[in-house]
Formats: sequence, C-alpha cells, structure tokens
Amino acid sequence: MDVTFQFDWEAAFASIPFLLKGIPYTLLISFGGLAIGFFIGILFGLLRISPIVWLRVPAIAYIEIFRGTPVLVQVLFIFYGLPQLLGGPINALVAGIAAIAVNSGAYISEIVRGGVQSIERGQREASLSLGLSRTQSFRYIIWPQALRRMIPPLGNQGIISIKDTSLFSVIGVGELVRQGQVYIATTFNALEVYLMVALLYLAITLSLSFALRLLERRGLVGQ
Repeated sequence: MDVTFQFDWEAAFASIPFLLKGIPYTLLISFGGLAIGFFIGILFGLLRISPIVWLRVPAIAYIEIFRGTPVLVQVLFIFYGLPQLLGGPINALVAGIAAIAVNSGAYISEIVRGGVQSIERGQREASLSLGLSRTQSFRYIIWPQALRRMIPPLGNQGIISIKDTSLFSVIGVGELVRQGQVYIATTFNALEVYLMVALLYLAITLSLSFALRLLERRGLVGQ
C-alpha cells in the first residue's frame, strides 16, 4: 500500500503566532520557579553540609524526595492533592511555579553543596587565621568562588526546568505545549505544530546556552 504525505509548511508557520502566546507562561513558570528554587537550594545546600545532625537530616530528606520523584507527579500532587489539605483550589500557574521551585531547589541544593565543598579547606583556615569570623570567611572568601563554579551547572538546571514546563499542560497551564494542543484541536496539523513547538523550545534553550558560553569566554564562571 502506498502512503503519501506532504509536510504543510504553510500550516506550520501559520501556527507560530498562536504558539508564541504560550512563551510568556513558559518563561514565567521556569524562571519564576528557578528564582525561588535558587534560594531554596542555597538554604538546603548549606543545611546539607551542616555539622548539626537535626539540620542536616531534614535537608537530606528533602533533597532525596524531590530528586527521586518525577516533576510531573510533584505538580499533580500540588495541583490536585494539596487543595484537599488546604481546603481550596490552587491556581494552575502557581502550581507550575511551585513544582519547578521545589524540584529545581533539590537539584540546586546539591549544586550548592558541591560548589562550597570544592573550595580548598586551606582557604577557610587561612582566612580564619587572618582574623575573619566564620561568617565573614564564608561571605567574602568561600561563597564568591563557589558561586563562580556553580554557574555552569545552574545554567544546565535552568535548561532542564524550561523543558520540564512542557509537562504542565496536564493541569491546563497555557504554556507552549498547551497552546500547541489547543491549536491542533482546531486544525488537526499535529506534525507541523509539534515541530514548531520543538523549534521554539530549542530557540529558548540555545539562547540560554549561548549566554552561558559567553560568560565562560569572559572568564566570569568556572575556576
């Protein structure tokens, strides 16, 4: 049996204006969640290396739980499960941002832990011998160097989180994939539309990758 198929480029390009409406939601969820996740990551990353057991153990539990479960399950729990506990509905956009925040926060915690522990112990000891307090040593000596080393993995986590937003169409958030699904329901051009969705995601992630490489060339990240 002969099967003929012709890709409709006109239909593909015609979908772009509609798909672009989803990009603000994609960026808001990803970068909003990452901003919150960064502070969560700093907190739990530092608690993770704390010598105090009752601070370290909860941090380990949080990191392992949210790294060990899919972000799709997490957003479904937040959107459908938490309302039963809170007694009221949760906005889909808020649920998406919260899911990215707690998920990325767990991974960022490990990035923070690795960055801080990568700084030679001798630098801490030297700063203490010069009269700096432990807080001053961390603030002025350890953290600036650790942050530089954390930027590349933080950028990678950002790319992962941007792609993770594609899963949130299941709760009705009007992000890029959801816009594509709505458009396909009226035009039935699934192949053309999903190709454009993929290319738009690629444009976003490549832009972030380019920005990271630019920082590396200027010596603003790394060693």
